[in-house]
Amino acid sequence: MVKIELFENNRSTPDNMLPNIPTEIDELWTSKQRACHAIHEISYRACYKPQLPAYFIQKYCKSQSVVYDPFMGRGTTLIEAQLHGHTAIGNDINPLSKILTSPRLNPPTLIDIKERLSTIELPDDAKIDPDLLVFFHKDTLREIYGWRTYFHREEFDFVDAWLQMVACSRLTGHSSGFFSVFTLPPNLATSVASQRKINDKRNQKPEYRDTKALIYRKSKQLLRQQLPHRFWRADAVLLTQSADYTPEIPDESVDLVVTSPPFLDIVNYEQDNWLRMWFCDIEIEPGRIWQIKSLKEWIIRMTDVFVELKRILKSNGRIAFEVGEIHKGTLNLEESVATAALEAGLMPEELVINEQKFTKTANCWGVDNNKKGTNSNRIVILKKN
Repeated sequence: MVKIELFENNRSTPDNMLPNIPTEIDELWTSKQRACHAIHEISYRACYKPQLPAYFIQKYCKSQSVVYDPFMGRGTTLIEAQLHGHTAIGNDINPLSKILTSPRLNPPTLIDIKERLSTIELPDDAKIDPDLLVFFHKDTLREIYGWRTYFHREEFDFVDAWLQMVACSRLTGHSSGFFSVFTLPPNLATSVASQRKINDKRNQKPEYRDTKALIYRKSKQLLRQQLPHRFWRADAVLLTQSADYTPEIPDESVDLVVTSPPFLDIVNYEQDNWLRMWFCDIEIEPGRIWQIKSLKEWIIRMTDVFVELKRILKSNGRIAFEVGEIHKGTLNLEESVATAALEAGLMPEELVINEQKFTKTANCWGVDNNKKGTNSNRIVILKKN
């Protein structure tokens, strides 16, 4: 049953009072694992399920709408937008996001992938970093270095982009489907020192993995479901900018924004992706990826983002802003979102809480249902009048 409440807050603002807005609480989409299209199945730290953007795309978008995600991560919103026949625009300050997203917006066929893999001869003369042998067998690591060299070729097309995306996603994980020995789940990479401890505790050594075979195996999984006719669209746009400054996006051109911003002092996206960024030869200026420590700074940053989103939104366009829960559920960021949105001239319209009965994440970590943010999504709906 849907529960409708009023979200009230007496925090002082320039207008002295935040508005009372309705709150909808229910299990609005399924909590089942792998209930989405297979093309989504690339792990990324703190990503949300595809069912979240699908819900709001179906609710707010007409035919041929433009859907935007200013913090696109692994590209969940963009892929879901194209699956529903809409134009996708994405942005993320980390170039890794573009590497993980772009190939799945324009995927090759399995025949293309198989033929390309059969023609590639990986160089094996690179000097390897011995520290990485805690993750990989020496022959696997030589292949990984070979892939890094191969992806630097000038003749780099959409099939190569797909191979790079898949290889990047297969670097480390907790099954034989990954290049590494058993390690943390694939949405983050542990440190060399921590991996040594894991190896000692499990009495394990890296075994050889055939990287070409694993890339093809994962490609088959990603492409196992038929994509909609004309899934690929030539008008998709992917940017690598700060979310508060995207001049490439025209004024009043976006119908719907679905996004989840950097969590407040919770996730270190650069640290968690260090091995993927090494593999893709990505170096980022220190401090460029937001790692926001204080609530005050978070509100300031989000206000700047909302000013930019208001510029690009069409009249009556909406933002679905997913903020989750932090500090063990004691701090709900929707209040701060409303403060920042009002400052930017956007109107908080509704608070949507997807309250799931069970998730694999909660079970794995021994967390009770709807505790510590593992079973719920909190989404503030904002409107441009």
